[in-house]
Amino acid sequence: QEEKKQLSLKLEELERKLETTSAQNIEFLQVIAKREESIHQCQLRLEEKTRECSSLARQLEMAIEDAKRQVEQTRERATSRERAAQSKMLDLETQLSRNKTELNQLRRSKDDAERRYESRLQDLKDRLEQSESTNRSMQNYVQFLKSSYANVF
Repeated sequence: QEEKKQLSLKLEELERKLETTSAQNIEFLQVIAKREESIHQCQLRLEEKTRECSSLARQLEMAIEDAKRQVEQTRERATSRERAAQSKMLDLETQLSRNKTELNQLRRSKDDAERRYESRLQDLKDRLEQSESTNRSMQNYVQFLKSSYANVF
């Protein structure tokens, strides 16, 4: 009977331990379930973030490609404008050179014309002076003839 009592006590103790262990087991299972749920939620968020990152990466790639295209277009426009400006500058330089040549020709022509006109003017002045001298001589001769005729008559 003593042995039965001890076995009974041991059994009760083992049953308490079993209950405690079962309770702990249940708590552990609950903790594991919560952790599994948390892991599942984290995996869902990770997948969502992965999709978001993929979408952002695609958008970034598209933005980079668009920026590259815009840079290339801007570069092409700038190159085109530069070529047009250089062409216009060459045209203007050519026109300036032609204008300078024409201006020099006009200056030479003007100088030649001035020299001719000065020469002609001097020639006309000389002829006018000669004509005036001849005119005075003739007037003196006419006066001489008048006074000679007046003396004769």
